[in-house]
Amino acid sequence: MRKHLPLLAICLGYFMVILDATIVNVALPSVGRDLGGGVSDLQWVVDAYTVVFASLLLSAGSVGDRLGARRVLDAGLVLFTAASAACAMAPSVPVLIAARATQGLGAASLVPSSLALLRAAYENKADRAKAVGAWGAVAGIGAASGPILGGLLVGLASWRAVFVVNVPVGLAALWLSARHLPRAGEPTEGGFDPPGQVLGILALTLLTVGLIEGGALGWGSPLSLAALIASVPATLAFLAVERRAENPMLPLSLFASRTFSGAAFVGLAINLGFYGELFAMSLYFQHVRGYSALTTGLALLPEGAFVALAATLSGRVTGRVGPRRPMLAGLLCGAAGFAGLMVAGRGTPYVALVPALIAVGFGMAFTMPAATAATIEAAPADRAGIASGVLNAARQAGGAIGVALLGTLLAGGSFVPGLRAAMAISAGSFVVGAVVTSVAVERASVRAG
Repeated sequence: MRKHLPLLAICLGYFMVILDATIVNVALPSVGRDLGGGVSDLQWVVDAYTVVFASLLLSAGSVGDRLGARRVLDAGLVLFTAASAACAMAPSVPVLIAARATQGLGAASLVPSSLALLRAAYENKADRAKAVGAWGAVAGIGAASGPILGGLLVGLASWRAVFVVNVPVGLAALWLSARHLPRAGEPTEGGFDPPGQVLGILALTLLTVGLIEGGALGWGSPLSLAALIASVPATLAFLAVERRAENPMLPLSLFASRTFSGAAFVGLAINLGFYGELFAMSLYFQHVRGYSALTTGLALLPEGAFVALAATLSGRVTGRVGPRRPMLAGLLCGAAGFAGLMVAGRGTPYVALVPALIAVGFGMAFTMPAATAATIEAAPADRAGIASGVLNAARQAGGAIGVALLGTLLAGGSFVPGLRAAMAISAGSFVVGAVVTSVAVERASVRAG
């Protein structure tokens, strides 16, 4: 049992981070009633977290490589736990959004360091693939259990309880880290990249603002148009700065590997589809069908029913045959699930949605551990932190874009047609991910040692 305690310390922190990306969704109508705010305000409660998380992951991975993964992970645990308490006490939507952004900073510190420490703990590739499968299973459980736990907490207490639950988890992770985590990931020399960091945050924030406000104010609104147009030169400037920087936060040389590039794109695609769908379906069950927060969480239960099994199975399969085949299988399964959700309407029998919800959850959970294994195996060992930062930044950016983009379809007109269009986009994102996987990811980049 003792040999599993380091993995438990890593997984507890990661579980908390992923849980917070989904547990808030079913609480959003309660937040709106208590603090006020429309759909665009509720989108920012979700995206303030994911935008900061995605924007800072790259620098956090680099910082972990330079200062030591254990030190950065502990700092992230402290910050995330404190910010969660601040969310629970927020008196207004702006304060809640600010506290959510602070949570994103803590989350960004946690994730790359956790994966770097995981890599250091398992030298054998097959064992590492199994460990990544367990790590992925925890992430899948966190993502899938969020709506259920959130609905339960809102139903029994209030929306504030969805943030309070992080405090004991964070304290337990800190205790385990202090006693059982090895001091793996020694510091490496190198500078930082403030221009790249600023431009990266600016580009993603502008894109998210443009998408969210486009749905709230109309696509012809000056704010939406200005933000979307400005995001293009900001992105180009970011890439130009990273190409010339002596110590870039995003080493573009990593993308010379087709497997790395493909896996990073798949991370973006699956979170765009999955988190967008989760936001949309949470509102569908409450606004269209009149479910309570607790009933909505239970309605989404099939989506998480097989997540742990899928992620664990994916890790084992990846250890034997490499990441390509499990990634393809998971992406196609998820795409079929999203397509099935396109039948959702005001009078659709709930039982007709269950197979689609299962397929979505299974497909997402089966894909992610394989994509993670492909990423860390394709990167040099001394760049494990930044490599995992790239993957998770791509995932969180995809989640932010998914909530912003699919949310605009719900806010811009009739809900049910918007929901069906949103599910079509989610399905398309998984199909595109499957095409990229078939072209870019090597057939067996992870093998038993």
